[in-house]
Amino acid sequence: MPRTIVTTDTPTSTNPDEVTHTLSIFVNNKAGVLMRICQVFARRGYNIESLVVSQGRDANFSRMTIGLKGAPEGLEQIVKQVTKLIDVMHCYEHTAADAVVKEMLLIKFLVGDAQQRTDALQIIEHFNGKTVDLTPSSMTAMITGDSPKVDAAVGMLSQFDIIETVRTGKVVMARGEHPT
Repeated sequence: MPRTIVTTDTPTSTNPDEVTHTLSIFVNNKAGVLMRICQVFARRGYNIESLVVSQGRDANFSRMTIGLKGAPEGLEQIVKQVTKLIDVMHCYEHTAADAVVKEMLLIKFLVGDAQQRTDALQIIEHFNGKTVDLTPSSMTAMITGDSPKVDAAVGMLSQFDIIETVRTGKVVMARGEHPT
């Protein structure tokens, strides 16, 4: 019988009034920019669920992708306030309709015998994942996709004893020729 291992990333109950938003922010690559942006969200009561920051093709700029939860009212004001900050070039909210949104999951779990290993490999293959580490007693898989797909993979793999999970958070790119 599988046991539930509670880790720092075990989901907790959520407020139904909160909606998930995805923002893309293009900024100067300077110290302190992230802190100033995070303060805008904190003052408005928005919780940052995921944060991905990486240097752009030009080393002078970085792209931030922020997944956050909060009431839909007030998000437009936050986007305006973030855009007004020094070192912010632009800030856009993206939806699944206008952007490609993906994340990556690394999940490590125990496999006790050959049958469990076979079952795990079938689940990983179903989600187009890859096995990235294998020992006689454990397996680590990498799965990429949108958040519901990653959540579903975790759900299916929860029949095994999960040791830990690590998720990248969302990365986003606008569809077509539109800027992100």
